[in-house]
Amino acid sequence: MTSTEKILYTGKTRTTGGRDGASASSDGRLDVKLSPPGGTGNGTNPEQLFAAGWSACFIGAMGLAAARQKVKLPADLAVDAEVDLANTDGAYFLKARLNVSVPGIERELVQALVDAAHQTCPYSKATRGNVDVTINVV
Repeated sequence: MTSTEKILYTGKTRTTGGRDGASASSDGRLDVKLSPPGGTGNGTNPEQLFAAGWSACFIGAMGLAAARQKVKLPADLAVDAEVDLANTDGAYFLKARLNVSVPGIERELVQALVDAAHQTCPYSKATRGNVDVTINVV
């Protein structure tokens, strides 16, 4: 940790059983069953959890970008995140698409906000160079 770094929050979970298991947060707010993607189980999967976290974080980053430009974002702003679990020659990897809808704001401004958010969102930073990401303004 650098001298200027400040930890704002630490999410803590415990997962057992892998993709056929369960995951719970230390504060009790998250308690989910896990099932493999496309499986017959009734739980969620890591790709869905990642998509939910990234899209929520991305909306927060868009809010920061909008505030800097003195733009009010509409309440019905939405990010539909799609996270693919892919395989090539036995090697697993992720691909992702973020489909951003900001009704009532011109497309050029939305694109500028999306570009700024992609530079500051911690999930975008974590995936940069590691995950093929496409961001669409819809």
